[in-house]
Amino acid sequence: MRGVCSIVSAFCLLALSSVHATDLEKEKRWAEQVVDSLLDGEAIYLDDGRSEFLAIETASADAASRKAVVVMHGTGVHPNWPTVVQPLRVGLTESGWHTLAIQMPVLANEAEHAQYAAIYDWVPGRLDAAIAYLRGKGFDKVVLVAHSQGSTMTAFYLSGAHKPVEGFVAVGMSGGIPGGPMDTLSQLPDLKLPVLDLYGSEDLPEVLASAADRASQAAKAGADYTQQRVAGADHFFDGEEAELIDAVNAWLNQRF
Repeated sequence: MRGVCSIVSAFCLLALSSVHATDLEKEKRWAEQVVDSLLDGEAIYLDDGRSEFLAIETASADAASRKAVVVMHGTGVHPNWPTVVQPLRVGLTESGWHTLAIQMPVLANEAEHAQYAAIYDWVPGRLDAAIAYLRGKGFDKVVLVAHSQGSTMTAFYLSGAHKPVEGFVAVGMSGGIPGGPMDTLSQLPDLKLPVLDLYGSEDLPEVLASAADRASQAAKAGADYTQQRVAGADHFFDGEEAELIDAVNAWLNQRF
């Protein structure tokens, strides 16, 4: 009987650990797909202390530039996602920004949005590794640029102990989910750095509905916070890629 109990306990522990871990097999599949089809930039692998993860490094058109951005995707996808992420990681290089798009933690396709809270403890390691890599290459300005749930993850990261960065651009950020690591509204007052909160007039309901609350909460930080709505843009800036890049570039270049 004791042996059966031990087997059951071990199975439960294995199941529990899998619930609280990024889906590394899915990340591997994404990496194979991305590397095989990559046209711009170089695929590299960074180590977050638990595993290696894919990143795409794209050099600035200005070889002397010491400015870099870390680009983060939304729920369940990869660092060369064709909407928002790929346009930014390539487009920003033309105005002097070196870019590093990174694989964020993911769950299986059938996972609910709220279930992602269980793997937010993987976020700091990923961002720490990306920032350390760029600092090690001599970049003295590092800005975090994130889309959708990537913005939620970044707000979580910045609201706690983190490696210093110069700014945060959130694209399509919602107010999050109250009472846990995805509670963006409660985290915004702790973000003591320049923030651009960028979204579209046709964005997701949760993004539009929380816009006023995001601005109110961010104001409590007493930092440089800008909220900007792009007319006609949806959550993925489909057909509005040029407007997306222009808005992010304008904000970055005014400050850095």
